Amino acid sequence: MNNLKAAAVLFLFVLTAKISGQNLVGYHEKNIRQYMKENQKNLIYQSFTNNNTFKYLKYVNREESQTLLFFLTADSVCKTVRLICDKSLRSEKLKELDSTYKKSGENTWSDTKNNRKYLIELKEEDYTFNITIRVNE
Repeated sequence: MNNLKAAAVLFLFVLTAKISGQNLVGYHEKNIRQYMKENQKNLIYQSFTNNNTFKYLKYVNREESQTLLFFLTADSVCKTVRLICDKSLRSEKLKELDSTYKKSGENTWSDTKNNRKYLIELKEEDYTFNITIRVNE
């Protein structure tokens, strides 16, 4: 069991080195905070939001060209990860997505972790683009 946990942490570290929108879906808020503090020094904790609509942790990079959001359930477990990037990073992030995940369609990729399937989607906006990771049910 410890080997499986170590492999998962190593997988997350490798993923983090490439894409700042690492797959921490299923992690508890306190574990996300600890993970980010130890492994993502380039992203700065900005806020925790808990209102009637959303509950999430927000991190940004120093250049403010990337914002990472961890959307949480009522029990503070991550259900979705969203990375919002400046358009200038699009080609770099596409290469990272193509090398990290299995392409499954236009602007979509898939991943499997701990026998769960995940959907990774890139969505274009006017001035930014979003990369969203969530369980593929």
